[in-house]
Amino acid sequence: MSAAATSTPEFFVTPGYGETQLVAMHYSQAVRTGDRVETSGQGGWDDDWNFPEALEDEIIQAFDNVERTLAPAGATWRDVIAVNSYHIPSAADSIDEDHNRVMVEQFRRRMGDRAPIWTEVGVSALGAPGMRVEIRVTAILGHGG
Repeated sequence: MSAAATSTPEFFVTPGYGETQLVAMHYSQAVRTGDRVETSGQGGWDDDWNFPEALEDEIIQAFDNVERTLAPAGATWRDVIAVNSYHIPSAADSIDEDHNRVMVEQFRRRMGDRAPIWTEVGVSALGAPGMRVEIRVTAILGHGG
């Protein structure tokens, strides 16, 4: 395959909610260029855009949705090298332990010994009402441990 062919972006839509977002909001959930995969921010929604009541369940569902989004592009959590997470903080001065504990548990569960770079940002609002966390990742295919 030529260098030009491998660098041409290929866009992917997560089956289910991603198909809805493509029609309603005109964006894809992931893009692959060569061996690099980038995702759009994934929240803890189900296919009908409902969010769990418990924060822990919402964060776990967001991790599940990242996994669902990586799969069509040929990637897994084991390929992830960078994570950006956005949180509606429970405290005024920091993202609290309720967020951090679950995030770290999911990193360990899904990536094993791999420790990606991580930027965690507290924000005042996210893309959907009731949404408390959004996760965006970068993966490099074939480099998972």
